[in-house]
Amino acid sequence: MAAARELGAFLRARREQTRPEDLGLEPGTRRRVDGLRREEVAVLAGLSTDYYQRLEQGRSARPSDAALDSISDALDLDATEREHIGRLARTARRPAPRPRRTSDKLPRGSRILLEATDLPAFIVSQHLDVLAWNPLAAELLGDPTRIPAEERNVLMMLFHEDAGLRYPSCEAMARDYVGMLRTAISRDPEHPRAITVVGALSVRSAEFRKIWARHDVRDRINGGKTLRHPRIGEIDIERDAYPVPRTADASMIVITARPGSEDALHLLGTLVANRPAAAHGSVR
Repeated sequence: MAAARELGAFLRARREQTRPEDLGLEPGTRRRVDGLRREEVAVLAGLSTDYYQRLEQGRSARPSDAALDSISDALDLDATEREHIGRLARTARRPAPRPRRTSDKLPRGSRILLEATDLPAFIVSQHLDVLAWNPLAAELLGDPTRIPAEERNVLMMLFHEDAGLRYPSCEAMARDYVGMLRTAISRDPEHPRAITVVGALSVRSAEFRKIWARHDVRDRINGGKTLRHPRIGEIDIERDAYPVPRTADASMIVITARPGSEDALHLLGTLVANRPAAAHGSVR
């Protein structure tokens, strides 16, 4: 029933974040909630209030595709969010046994590509454990070998107390990666690593708990951010994520310079070239 509960929590979060005026409804003067009421979503979706309430409470484990489409239209969900709730519904419908969990062993070709690129790049598992990296990524983002293996996770590093020193846009980056983790959990809500990462971060960080409660989802990371290197200063970068074949949804994240930061990224390469080769590594 974990998938049904996750689906219900997602729908509730989206309902509470949707303002009546976003959907062309009159906000009214006597509303006790900022978002939509359950009965309003039910009416917009053409469903009974009782049925929709059971969905939010995780008590209806087999919602139909037609009902989900109607709710998606009512809440004006985007394509990623629609795919997310569809995946959760399929997981909730699936009887035992649980999904077969594959290892995070990387194919040889992905490691060769990581070593061959002259751009900072690293590979993360579906739960954002850092599996491998090249020397440029270690120089730009911090050397993962200095972190205990069980802590080599993008979110654990971003929610570390000194993360703001290297990531001026730390919260925005965290939202992106939290969205990726939320998407991974929709594939297997009871995966032990997912439970461990979310549990550890929930205990560690009030900011993580706030972001996690939003139920935002991301399919892939992309877009610009600013990083602060201790010797070079601020570097404006773009991040793009590419799926790694023959893995359990691992991604290679490649970093390029935004216009105006090309020289800074070139200087980064010079720093790496003038020191012994950095270690490559694996969480496993």
